[in-house]
Amino acid sequence: MGKQACAGTIMGAADEKCTVTGCPVKTREDWAGIGKGCGMAGIRGFLIDIDGVISTGSDPVPGAAGTIAWLQEAGYPFRFLSNSTRRSVQGISRRLTGMGIPAGPDSILTPAVAAASLARQRGWSRAFLVTTEDVKEDFLRAGIVPCGEACDCIVVGDCGKSFSYDTLNAAFRLAIAGTPVLALEKDRYFRDDDGLSLSAGPFVAALEYAAGRQAELVGKPAQSYFLAALASLGLAPGEVAMIGDDAISDVQGAMDAGMAGILVRTGKYSPDALAACRRPPTAVLPSIAALREYMEGRGTG
Repeated sequence: MGKQACAGTIMGAADEKCTVTGCPVKTREDWAGIGKGCGMAGIRGFLIDIDGVISTGSDPVPGAAGTIAWLQEAGYPFRFLSNSTRRSVQGISRRLTGMGIPAGPDSILTPAVAAASLARQRGWSRAFLVTTEDVKEDFLRAGIVPCGEACDCIVVGDCGKSFSYDTLNAAFRLAIAGTPVLALEKDRYFRDDDGLSLSAGPFVAALEYAAGRQAELVGKPAQSYFLAALASLGLAPGEVAMIGDDAISDVQGAMDAGMAGILVRTGKYSPDALAACRRPPTAVLPSIAALREYMEGRGTG
């Protein structure tokens, strides 16, 4: 039986191979000839991860600002769909603007905002927040009051160095007593300025194990999170591509929701994570800076 043709495209050196199927990497000369076969022909909008795609740690990814400017000029609607749970939407907006990427809060979706909206829909007004002080602002703006007891829910995000035994133990006592747990994300790690660092996932897993109950995931790869982002764009899944550095949460999650998935080799990208994918991404690019050339080379721009 012959080798299965690669369903995606990896943009890079001509002598590389797709780590999923072993197929030769597609070169620039191949792009225009693949067209609809790669699932990008009908793309009209984008969802874009921030950490690892727009920036790595505190440093902007070279060419990211130019790509965002091109998307605006070309008329592609987009939203920043982040799994970051350390900063509020306002904080992320200021950070992006400081990188030369003007981004209002309305263009940014975060798990904290999604969780606050979900809490309001369920009639919850009091939450035990295992989050940074900055992220608590997103809940306060939505009318969700932080509490220490008699809470409607527990919300767990990435507290960074603010994580403590006392905080997690208090969350555990509420959880084992029956208080619902919302996990803003379950990512295992991310790339920080000084290397890979633990994200919220390991702490959520510890709470789940101790309390003997599952947390409800709010951020990527939860389908509801992707669908909320699609609704904000007013586009169908088949018209949108997700760009991320996490092969599972970003790319596979988006593809499971019916979107195209573009993996970038920046941030926490690793060949092993790519090889572990159930199916290859729609495309793998060196960075978001290569998006314009890739899209125009497909005859979709």
